Amino acid sequence: MLALRGSLRRLSQALVHQVEVCSPFTTGHRQQEGTFYEFCTYYLKPASVEEFLYNFKKNVHLRTAHSELVGYWTVGFGGRINTVFHIWKYDNFAHRAAVYKALAKDEDWQEQFLIPNLPLIDKQESEITYLVPWCKIGKPPKEGVYELATFLMKPGGPALWGEAFQRAVNAHADQGYIKLIGVFHAEYGLLNRVHVLWWCENADARAAGRRQAHEDPRVVSAVRESVNYLDVQQNMFLIPWSFSPLK
Repeated sequence: MLALRGSLRRLSQALVHQVEVCSPFTTGHRQQEGTFYEFCTYYLKPASVEEFLYNFKKNVHLRTAHSELVGYWTVGFGGRINTVFHIWKYDNFAHRAAVYKALAKDEDWQEQFLIPNLPLIDKQESEITYLVPWCKIGKPPKEGVYELATFLMKPGGPALWGEAFQRAVNAHADQGYIKLIGVFHAEYGLLNRVHVLWWCENADARAAGRRQAHEDPRVVSAVRESVNYLDVQQNMFLIPWSFSPLK
């Protein structure tokens, strides 16, 4: 009986180790750390974009006094126009709740920005994401533009498609065709969705890098493996604003 228990214990440990090895994409330890990133998308009324951005630029210090802004962009193409997209970092959900509670009591924020600008917004969306364990927020070498590539993967989670997806992303990044900024896995919102944020110098440089990647057998091989687990993908061209930390 003792021998049987010992064998079962070793088998259990081996299975746990196998899951860890086969799921490097899982956000497990990121969730334990608590840090997450909120993706906020505001669809603005067409005639109000310049006014909204001017007002936010003028009052951004009131908002960043409460939590960290990672980046702030407008959608150039590839998505709905007249859209602003921004990413905020939080230590955990208690931190986010405290921030929103403080904002609700911040009279300057309410009176100078929020109340005057709410009529300019047509629709808002929020998504909670974690950085994948094998990626940290990158720093662009200089000012440029960004591409947000979004992938809706087949159900099954990172244990199913994580390794293949990681190889596809790294195949692009390792060859220098484009600069990787971050890989984010959705926790709240549409599930099995992964966002990859890239930086490039300009749109033409991105187009040139894409052509090179499509002719690189290392990239082609990795992508062919990953697309077996892919349902839908979309990308957006993002233009950073002057007050965006990521430029």
